Amino acid sequence: MDSAELLKKVRKIEIRTKALSQQVFSGQYHSAFKGRGMAFSEVREYQYGDDIRNIDWNVTARFNHPYIKIFEEERELTVMLLIDVSGSTQFGTQQQFKSDLITEISAVLSFSAINNNDKVGVIFFSNQVEKFIPPKKGRSHILRIIRELVNYKPRQVQTNLSEALRYLTNAIKKRCTAFILSDFVNSECEQALKIAANKHDVVALQIMDKGDALLPGMGLVQFLDPETGKKSIVDTSNVKVQQEYAQWWYSQQKNNMEIFKKSGVDIAQLFTDKDYVKALSELFQKRGA
Repeated sequence: MDSAELLKKVRKIEIRTKALSQQVFSGQYHSAFKGRGMAFSEVREYQYGDDIRNIDWNVTARFNHPYIKIFEEERELTVMLLIDVSGSTQFGTQQQFKSDLITEISAVLSFSAINNNDKVGVIFFSNQVEKFIPPKKGRSHILRIIRELVNYKPRQVQTNLSEALRYLTNAIKKRCTAFILSDFVNSECEQALKIAANKHDVVALQIMDKGDALLPGMGLVQFLDPETGKKSIVDTSNVKVQQEYAQWWYSQQKNNMEIFKKSGVDIAQLFTDKDYVKALSELFQKRGA
């Protein structure tokens, strides 16, 4: 993609997603994610009814009288986007590829964040951490993120979400809100997800396509696995083959949902052929309730 075409595409994404973030998601984003992080403000003497878990034992020992720590809502948050750039995101049977939808949703979240004076950073991952963009504020920073989303060429095609989650846990010391944008195909990440969710506010956005769950009956078809490069010929019209594939997909989805639930991670499913605004709004409303 040449520079003129890239700038045109970035500008188009900016216009659409910036408007959405301001008109639709601004208030919902604030209520859903603000207040999740609390910062130490001061200490004061303990009063009847105070939570004893907030007692500052060092100050209490110094003055021989109980004191508690006072916390207040942090003025700003750090938002991290964990972007799946593996081969499986270069798939779509409907209006767009999964990667296109990931780009647009990432832009919406980024503009929603800066509208609320938050920092935004990005981790691109395949089966390794491909690129890290440290959290910053400002329109120029968001446009850089969008340019990378549109034009980034991953070095690997396989997926290892655990690597990205470990990187997040080690690189971002302060509690943040982390959105994982992935199709979660073959994502064995339970332990790393639990550790990350214990430190950060993690939200999973599963990017899906109708073709993920269905094997169309088209006779003998040669398939190429975009993440392994393996080719195989499949009789897609065979009912047993269709059933086995559907069972595999259902089993994988069920396993993913169990992992998210165990880890305390909220999830929304977004489809390439549907308007994602409703799904994101419902997620924000649920979290802000």
